[in-house]
Amino acid sequence: MSDLLRAPAEIKYAEELDWLESIDDNPKPFSWRLSPKMVRLFILGSERSDGLDREIPQKWYGDRSFVERSIVTLASDRGLLLIGDPGTGKSWLAELLSAAISRNSTLVVQGTAGTTEDHIKYSWNVSMVIAKGQSRESMIPSPIMTAMEAGAIGRFEELTRSTSDVQDALISILSEKYISVPELDSDNIVFAKPGFSVIATANSRDRGVNDLSSALKRRFNFVRIPVVTNKKSEAEIVRFRTEELLRRHQIELDVPPTLLDVLLQSFADLRASAAAAGSDDEKLESALSSAEQIGVLEDAILHSNFFGERALTARTLASSLVGSLARREPEDLAILNKYLHGVVEPRSKEEGGSWPEFLEGGRDAIATLS
Repeated sequence: MSDLLRAPAEIKYAEELDWLESIDDNPKPFSWRLSPKMVRLFILGSERSDGLDREIPQKWYGDRSFVERSIVTLASDRGLLLIGDPGTGKSWLAELLSAAISRNSTLVVQGTAGTTEDHIKYSWNVSMVIAKGQSRESMIPSPIMTAMEAGAIGRFEELTRSTSDVQDALISILSEKYISVPELDSDNIVFAKPGFSVIATANSRDRGVNDLSSALKRRFNFVRIPVVTNKKSEAEIVRFRTEELLRRHQIELDVPPTLLDVLLQSFADLRASAAAAGSDDEKLESALSSAEQIGVLEDAILHSNFFGERALTARTLASSLVGSLARREPEDLAILNKYLHGVVEPRSKEEGGSWPEFLEGGRDAIATLS
């Protein structure tokens, strides 16, 4: 793992998955490596009532019903579509599900405007075709076809970013559970083995880019992942990711709970402001998700470690917040400036603490960017 910039979940948690598999005596659907109960436990963490000999940490934070519905869907013959705003943990949940069920989360197709049918079906090794002709050996299976042949989970990221032709090709795969290879005279159908399914993700802010057809929607069970707004859950998510960051970079730096509270409260304030805004111009372009909170904190931690006094300060946190969220100029800067003057300034006078330094750091960052 030390040689990998980012290890997939099945490698990162390999020892834990091996242990869960060794004690799992519950019924397993198809070719699943873990039973549905153990998949849920792996993702949501263990509780004392589970009676395990070791603690399994929680890895995804959200309503347990979302995880349970996702697992039940994958045990059926329908695909799973995780939909929500950016940064709500859709891809992370898809990775954890794939790792727990198939021990392989890397069978991924990334949806873009340039994604073609070849990316979800197959292509050809041109040099082998020239030398020996078209055959199964010269065929390059897509990640989805590989998942079909292995009875595993295939993933399709940003489904609504792909064109209608690609989406139509996916309808056939989800319906018929096979891919026809007309270029071959024999052995020209690849059938899906039991256990095959597809987890797709879609950004709810991409509505209108390449909307899903009714036919494709019918092949999926939808699980909508909302932005986490519960402060306790959000604090757990940010703390979990921050600890991972510090371990990965081998940084010994304390994140004061008071500054974490400032960060959480700032995002809560900005979300409330966005909800009350009358138009998109009065809202930040940012989705203000937990992932963006983590990004702000990560930026502040790294800046403090490399260029500061190896201690996180409210000034650095405010500078990172402004730098991360001010994506449009001058609209976002004006919104953040209004927030500092209308909310943070009165709060700094009433509550004190880290807020005055946070206010000063935010003002300096806006002045620099203006």
